[in-house]
Amino acid sequence: MADYILLAVASLSVAALGVPFLQYFARRGNASGYLVIAAVGVAFLAIAANAASGSTSAYPFGSLLASDSLGNLFAMLTLGVALFVAVASLSLVPSSQTANSPFYYSLLSFAALGMVLISYSTDLLMLFIAWELMSIPTYALAGFKKGSAASNEAAVKYAILGALSSATILYAISLTYGLTGTLGIAAAAASLGSHLSNPVAGIAILLFVVGFGFKMSIVPFHMWAPDAYEGAPTPIAALFAAGTKKAGFVAMIRVVLAISTAVALTPGSGLFTLPNVLAVLALATMTLGNLAALTQKSMTRLLAYSSIAQAGYILIGFVIYSYGQANPAFAQQAQLGMAGALFHIINHSVMKGAAFLAAGLVILKLGSGSLDAFDGLGRRMPIAAFSLAMSFLALAGVPPLNGFWSKLMLFTSVINTPYAWLAVAGVLNTALSVGYYGWVIKRMYLDEPGGDQSPVEEPLTMALVLGVLVALIVVFGLEPGPIISLAQHAVPALASLTG
Repeated sequence: MADYILLAVASLSVAALGVPFLQYFARRGNASGYLVIAAVGVAFLAIAANAASGSTSAYPFGSLLASDSLGNLFAMLTLGVALFVAVASLSLVPSSQTANSPFYYSLLSFAALGMVLISYSTDLLMLFIAWELMSIPTYALAGFKKGSAASNEAAVKYAILGALSSATILYAISLTYGLTGTLGIAAAAASLGSHLSNPVAGIAILLFVVGFGFKMSIVPFHMWAPDAYEGAPTPIAALFAAGTKKAGFVAMIRVVLAISTAVALTPGSGLFTLPNVLAVLALATMTLGNLAALTQKSMTRLLAYSSIAQAGYILIGFVIYSYGQANPAFAQQAQLGMAGALFHIINHSVMKGAAFLAAGLVILKLGSGSLDAFDGLGRRMPIAAFSLAMSFLALAGVPPLNGFWSKLMLFTSVINTPYAWLAVAGVLNTALSVGYYGWVIKRMYLDEPGGDQSPVEEPLTMALVLGVLVALIVVFGLEPGPIISLAQHAVPALASLTG
């Protein structure tokens, strides 16, 4: 049987290393973009074939990588995002930067390769290397608009805080290795769970939460997100929200949530537990994200804070799963919560990808990211306006779109548990989010455009990308069963991480 994961890795590696040489042969056009699209497409098909084959064996990487349903899910998800970003970049990267496009697409390939390796990592050191392989290219991509002060500022802030995040993860790995004597995630997680009488174990777990929480943009580790999203090219902001952010979630699942016996993070503590810590972070993240989004006047910053709030909803599933691992009476709720979290992660990638790419098209064509530029957009750019409206309705959880079902699963999973208050907080925050989502939709369709009111041409490439994403929002909402089944199938793989 062909080694599909190796094929995906090889395809992305060849593209990442080979595309920059096009700088010497083709300074114009999008040859590098088409080559990277082909490479990412091959990688996606290889991972899909691996998932269809049902293979769960280790690969020539030894114990560093292994195939499982969870890895297949996140690898396909992140590669799908990278593919949409690469296609959208053909239209959204300004012509003034075409000369540097080989480097742009090479960095995008490196980031995609890192996300795939994170998805399948079963070794802490391999996870860290893959994390850096994903992160370092995104620091450069955030500052790709070299003539923009905002882009340069975003890249510097993102790189500095990203370096702190990486250092935190590396320190957590060193503490874990010192306690357990192994770098294998499964063995280290099982051993770390038995060392919880040692306060160093609790510190290691918290450091992992902090390090991964940066990429997940959960409060209070979210400070980089609004500036980075606003300063980066819009396709890269979509990559941050819909792609690299998901790599943070899978890393959290593989490492932190694999510690199934983790009850108290400090000896003799009944309150300072992993589920309680995650619950507080979930509440703070969804609340601050929504409140901050209400006050924004920039579309990219509004989308950034909205993305932060969505991370809070996903954490609800992590809370009940962590609690259920240590309390078997809540095993059913734990399974439902994690399936809901995985479903919402999938939905969020689709919804937020559509929102950022539609906003990017508006910013490119109208030259402004201010919310005022979106007044009357339904008449000037109907495709972008419709895509943005559908993604906002889905993010708000309006039935029967896809966001409704995953939120319903998340909130239902905690109703009959000690964390029922998270369901109440989630519903209230969802109602709060309708305020700014509805406000933007009202401006697009009911307000009169200021200044020029003539229609704006929308590229066919972007129309196709947005059309596919909107179709997925509708289809996943009308027929959620297959996606829910896919998420549920990935959940049992978590139990194997600890034993």
